[in-house]
Amino acid sequence: MTALGCSTAEIALEMRGRFGMRPREAWRHARGWTLQETADRLNSAGGTDAVAADASLVGKWEKWPGPSGRRPTLPVLAALASITGCSIEQLIDLDDRRGMPESDRLVLARAAPQPSVVPDPPRPPSRPEPVGAELIHVTAAESASWAAWAEATNVGDIAIEQLMADARALSQDYLAGDPATVFLQTRKLRDRVFGLLEGRQYPRQTTDLYLAAGYLCTLLAWMSSDLGQLRDADTHGRTAWLCAELAGHHELRAWVLSTRSKTAFWDGRFKEAITHARRGAAYPSSGTVSILLACQEADAWSRLGARSEARAALALATDASEALRGEDEIGGLFSCPEFRRANYGAAVRLRIGDPAGALAEAEEALRTQPAHSYGTTAQMHVSLAFAHLALNSPDGAAEALRPVLNLTPEHRLEPVTSRMRELAAAMARSRCAEAAAAIALQGEIDAWCTDSVPRHLALSPRQGRG
Repeated sequence: MTALGCSTAEIALEMRGRFGMRPREAWRHARGWTLQETADRLNSAGGTDAVAADASLVGKWEKWPGPSGRRPTLPVLAALASITGCSIEQLIDLDDRRGMPESDRLVLARAAPQPSVVPDPPRPPSRPEPVGAELIHVTAAESASWAAWAEATNVGDIAIEQLMADARALSQDYLAGDPATVFLQTRKLRDRVFGLLEGRQYPRQTTDLYLAAGYLCTLLAWMSSDLGQLRDADTHGRTAWLCAELAGHHELRAWVLSTRSKTAFWDGRFKEAITHARRGAAYPSSGTVSILLACQEADAWSRLGARSEARAALALATDASEALRGEDEIGGLFSCPEFRRANYGAAVRLRIGDPAGALAEAEEALRTQPAHSYGTTAQMHVSLAFAHLALNSPDGAAEALRPVLNLTPEHRLEPVTSRMRELAAAMARSRCAEAAAAIALQGEIDAWCTDSVPRHLALSPRQGRG
């Protein structure tokens, strides 16, 4: 278009129509700048209204008001207009105006002075349309130029393979590591994947990136729930579901719904937890997610007091375990071995009035099965203590609970602290409430729950969110 004498504004307009670009992205490409070059020009512009930016932030300004974007303020728009050589009005469209605060629209309506326009380079003399053999040659060159554009990618197959390997490592690390540290590492990797998705790659690579982003958001959702932040867990879950849909991946869909079921359960939305678990079970999968989904359904039914439904769901979990033939794609947190299934089984049996069965299942799993994670192990010991209490043995409950009470504060996650509080309340109502062992244990539980990571988060000062 430059060779044909077109202006930068005409090129930007053509890019918007042909490639569906947002106005700011179209103007940047029309100038031939990368995201980093744009950020460098903004940072070097100087003056009292200087804007600090990096490539990621420029990309977010371009995508707004899309879900991965960030709203550019009027000073930012003015700075972009100044370096690009256009007016603010040329950098925004109807969607931008709709998303702006009313005060910004009023400022624009008053037609504030615009930055000086950088003149376009002199237009070369127009060339006549090619004819004959030259037309064929020019057309072939146009196809080659487009192919070079289409072939460009910001990520390679090896890089995507490494992203998935890193996601698997984080899923495994969470089972034994410091949750706050793993959370930060997962967030960093998620941001990297999001940044790659804002670029351009082959369609199959885009699908793989959505898959990686989906698992990372699912991991963030699970961790947020464990840290007592259920609203944030729901937000991550919705984003994970979008990624699963865009990737078209059944296994990821099932794990997302398992995570959303878990969040709903701990938020007291038991019927919604059942709905998510059943929806997840409807997707074909080769790994253990079907076992976990059935366990989660049984857990929610037991909370509702529906004993027959809870038993039926436990039977489904056993059937799924016996029918298992494939392997988990990610593993770690995204797996449900026998120890994890038994943990759910013991908790459900307690709620449906079978403490002896819960005691037997918990003791068998602790004796014969490798532990899944410190969180699952802690919940198993809590179930064991519940069973001893129901069988009128406060000393047995205290002994069963000792490994849980020895957990360091950073490992005292919300599901465990919630069950510990339930145990203390049940102990206060039990026949052995006045026993010395029961009284001492209640005091230990209260102190333990106070010094937990969800409690520390709740009491920490609020900071601005990035």
